[in-house]
Amino acid sequence: MNQAKKSPYRVLIADDVLETRRNTRLMLADNPMVDIVAIAHNGREAVELAKKHQPDIALLDINMPEMNGFEAFQEMYKIFPTMACVIISAEDDNQSFRTAMNVGAREYLVKPFTVYQLNNAVKRVGDIVKSEREKADVANRLKEQRASFLLQLAAEYSKTRRTDDEAVEIFEQLAANPKCEVRWLRTLAMLYIIRQDWMRLQVLAGRLARQFG
Repeated sequence: MNQAKKSPYRVLIADDVLETRRNTRLMLADNPMVDIVAIAHNGREAVELAKKHQPDIALLDINMPEMNGFEAFQEMYKIFPTMACVIISAEDDNQSFRTAMNVGAREYLVKPFTVYQLNNAVKRVGDIVKSEREKADVANRLKEQRASFLLQLAAEYSKTRRTDDEAVEIFEQLAANPKCEVRWLRTLAMLYIIRQDWMRLQVLAGRLARQFG
């Protein structure tokens, strides 16, 4: 059985030195698992290009004008929390390394680096990105399944006019979602009235007033 072809990692390169940008691109040119989607001259441009091209991996030099590599990655991460970063630096010092790790960088490469070092760093980071996204996909599917199950139970309990503790728990779980449909909030309010749970009713009434008042 043929395995499905893996999609290449979308890579953004950012460095204010032309030669470094060119060499980094050439080093990755023969890597079938890399698709270079953007090249930036400074940190601010890197952030703007990341918004446009949504890379999986950003290769960022530390010392760039307008915005350094650390600041640029922090801005990118706010928008794309599954994106990973490889910090590139001419500085081989512990302080820069610690700062890179503190902002969430996955790899730290010191210039000059070899083709082997660069491609291996990209592979390691790419594997992390893939693993984390697979975990996120599983979590999202489970969340969607749970939400669907809650809605089915809510519809059934509403139809049969259940007012027991289990019914209250189901509607309260639905109400925990800020985007809960107003009909379920009203059903929950009616349950509180029937059960004379005035304290919870007061809290729910305040929420309804703020949300729909």
